[in-house]
Amino acid sequence: MSTPKFPSPSTPVSIEGPLKVLLLENIHASAEEMLAAEGFAVERLKGALKPEELEERIQGVHLLGIRSKTNVWEPALAKAPNLLAVGAFCIGTNQVDLKSANTHGVPVFNAPFSNTRSVAELVIAEIVMLTRQLGDRNREVHAGQWRKVATGSHEVRGKTLGIVGYGHIGTQVGVLAESMGMRVLFYDVMTKLPLGNSRPTATLHELLENSDFVTLHVPATPSTEWMIGAAELSRMRKGSCLINASRGTVVDIPALAKALQSGHLSGAAVDVYPTEPETNSDGFATELQGLSNVILTPHIGGSTEEAQASIGKEVATSLIKFVRSGATTGAVNFPQVETPLIPKTHRILNVHRNTPGVLRDINKIVSDLNANIHAQVLSTDANIGYLVMDLDQDVANPVCNAIAGLTTDIKTRIVS
Repeated sequence: MSTPKFPSPSTPVSIEGPLKVLLLENIHASAEEMLAAEGFAVERLKGALKPEELEERIQGVHLLGIRSKTNVWEPALAKAPNLLAVGAFCIGTNQVDLKSANTHGVPVFNAPFSNTRSVAELVIAEIVMLTRQLGDRNREVHAGQWRKVATGSHEVRGKTLGIVGYGHIGTQVGVLAESMGMRVLFYDVMTKLPLGNSRPTATLHELLENSDFVTLHVPATPSTEWMIGAAELSRMRKGSCLINASRGTVVDIPALAKALQSGHLSGAAVDVYPTEPETNSDGFATELQGLSNVILTPHIGGSTEEAQASIGKEVATSLIKFVRSGATTGAVNFPQVETPLIPKTHRILNVHRNTPGVLRDINKIVSDLNANIHAQVLSTDANIGYLVMDLDQDVANPVCNAIAGLTTDIKTRIVS
């Protein structure tokens, strides 16, 4: 196990004037409106930033908002001592070095719920399109061809949908599929409560062998990388279809292309790819282009106006709660703490190395200054401790400065 890389002992986080927020990748205006209403100075850019550009722009920023195209790695985090939190305005957080953010005292918040319905509806639409071969028929008519055929077209009613990953999106897909008369199977590495008449399978192979449609809803992790390859595709029913609206590294695209070309699979719908263009003006190529009954979309699973507005509000709410009270509920890389503010006190937030004696040293500082602790909550993980402490207002500043001077300190600030 590698030793975590901690920053050097710090001074308290500096917030002079309005708190600075940088929103990238055309994050929905709903987020800007909420953050600006708090009195924050918000800068909103349409595009993503390359690593070297981010390293320059992040200096002095207190809150950073990104989507999926901006990578937040250790070099940028090291140049942002005043960075309080990162908001990933999407579900995935694999574009952020979560371990480095943790050891720099930066919680990362995402939006695990807001685009659930949008992705689920797209998957259901693609199931219908694939079983009716609508993509091919649409293209043919646009090209002036008239092919009115029923061969290979079916109703979805009575067919079996296999869902790999029975989380927020997977469960919603199952509910919608059942309402259309489909039988639903699911496979997950964790025990999940089935909704409706959905039924779990003991193994992934069992699901693949018994499904007419397989839809993937798993995160990008080492265990899911290329989890659907040639061996898994061969396990799928002949004539079945695969849908991937999860992560591009989950499916072996060349193997999928071969399974389609051989006729083993009758169709596929893919929304995510191992490598994706950085901008809409960049070109794109994949082995799946030109194959029959294959629906290719440019990572638009959650790209509806409703979802983007909801994501903006969900993540902005988490960021505001963290700034105003230190609440880290929902952070994907941080100890979870949420406690109500106490009137007529000042709250000190401290992130420190998780080593023995830190709380003793902090409480000694408080005691030596004759301060009164109204409330104190400490939560830890393997690397860091996160302390929320409410004190008399007249001693908050000297206590904060003294804590920031400890060799174990990572990040300290006062919530006034």
